[in-house]
Amino acid sequence: MEIYSSSFTELWEAGVKSFKHHFQRAIGNANLTYEEFNTVIVEIEGILNSRPITEISSYINDLEALTPGHFLIGRPISTVAEPELINVADNRLSRWQRVEKLTQHIWKRWSSDYLNHFQQRQKWQFVKNNVKPGMLVILKEDNLPKCKWAFGRIIDVIPGKDGYVRVVNVRTANGTLKRPISKVCLLPVKTHN
Repeated sequence: MEIYSSSFTELWEAGVKSFKHHFQRAIGNANLTYEEFNTVIVEIEGILNSRPITEISSYINDLEALTPGHFLIGRPISTVAEPELINVADNRLSRWQRVEKLTQHIWKRWSSDYLNHFQQRQKWQFVKNNVKPGMLVILKEDNLPKCKWAFGRIIDVIPGKDGYVRVVNVRTANGTLKRPISKVCLLPVKTHN
């Protein structure tokens, strides 16, 4: 794919639009100091730069995707694991924990929106890009920490009676899982296989 192609431009423009949407909703009327506001922006930058773009290799045991972080620092973006604070009342949190809660809230909403955007949404009577064995996919998992994505490589597809893939067996770092197709997302940029 050429860097100046419209699909490349659409990919990062959609990311900026999505960021603005979730940022405005999460921040709302929050009263942040300059340092807190800057921290939220830097955390969000890390979140956006952690997003998977395409597979690094088609090697069957490689479960890593190329991210903007690879271009910036030579590896995926990582963060320090913090306890989940989304359901904790604000009056029980320190200033730092409130900032962390904001970024966790943004991560949860943005990552879900990002995955839903790339999930196949076609009617069953139209076959477009059906998943195939060997494809690297993102697994929809609840409660993943910031900047963490669950990857797997499809090892087997299980079609329904109508011939459309309904379930897949996926190899992950922790073993093999059986997942409905609704919990599997293709990476946004396809490789030439």
